[in-house]
Amino acid sequence: MAALPKWTDERTSELTTFVGDESPVSQNTVAEAADQLETTTRSVSSKLRKMGYEVELASATSTRTFSEEEEATLAEFVEGNSGTYTYAEIADTFASGKYSAKSIQGKILSMELTDHVKPAEKPVSVRTYSEEEEATFLEMVNDGAFVEDIAEALDRQVNSIRGKALSFLRTGEIDAIPAQRETKSASTVDPLTELGDISEMTVEEIASEIDKTERGVKTMLTRRGLVAADYDGAAKKEKAAS
Repeated sequence: MAALPKWTDERTSELTTFVGDESPVSQNTVAEAADQLETTTRSVSSKLRKMGYEVELASATSTRTFSEEEEATLAEFVEGNSGTYTYAEIADTFASGKYSAKSIQGKILSMELTDHVKPAEKPVSVRTYSEEEEATFLEMVNDGAFVEDIAEALDRQVNSIRGKALSFLRTGEIDAIPAQRETKSASTVDPLTELGDISEMTVEEIASEIDKTERGVKTMLTRRGLVAADYDGAAKKEKAAS
């Protein structure tokens, strides 16, 4: 399995622009972002949560099993409208929106019909901050203000401020992303817990998500007795204890 692309500043900024101020971020948006950034929906959801976004749980959307008739109808629809609809648009159109974009994407992938799906369009960059707001932003960053302080001063969401900071960082107008006040819980967050269900993720995917080596991930899985797609930490832990 090919390694997932790293979340560079540029990719992160593109994701932030794509999502905008949507809150919570829907699974439809997650699926379109994953398609656009050529990664998995799990990777997008995980990254958004790490950035402070509230993301709709996959379990909150429909997880119904496709009937044979629905599967045939979906295949006919996708092939008959080749290149016309994105995953999110298919989800909105097919079966009266019964299935989430993530479910539609998974089913189309299993039917090997992904070539018939229209790629999501890249978001058009628009000026969302006035020159005065940008000047205030830069002044506060240079004064060492926290992200929350800038958000309050400009009446913006923290996620928007972080995205703008990434843009300024890329253009060299600031040297670093302004710090965010660390909460008591933030310092004790388990990176594996943040990923949610890891049973279908490979060690390589997990390592890419939490910026650890594969060896380090295996150690973490064994200590916690957790199971990944290609590594049984529970069995390793039990064996070590025997």
